[in-house]
Amino acid sequence: MNSDVLRWLLAQLGPDTDPADLTQRYERLGSARDVALEVLNERIASLVAEPLKVTVNGVATIDHTANVAALERRYTKVAAATAPDANPQEEGGGVVVAWELLARPRR
Repeated sequence: MNSDVLRWLLAQLGPDTDPADLTQRYERLGSARDVALEVLNERIASLVAEPLKVTVNGVATIDHTANVAALERRYTKVAAATAPDANPQEEGGGVVVAWELLARPRR
């Protein structure tokens, strides 16, 4: 994994993400987007596994539903983004368009 891919992953997942873990995942999965999506899936799963809202009457309320929604939005954004190691043919890009130019009549 090159430094551009690592910087992109850290920008998507946050600077506190362990680069060694990202490198291992990248070697296993082979794609920066797949690494980012896997990490985001794990974060969503860990939040959903615990109660999303806990209320102690008159003392405190802890609500993680906004965090889950934010991670799901981030997942959608990363899934649609172009990673620095992406192949343009796989992304649907790289299409060549040609227009035929016709000469105008001269005076």
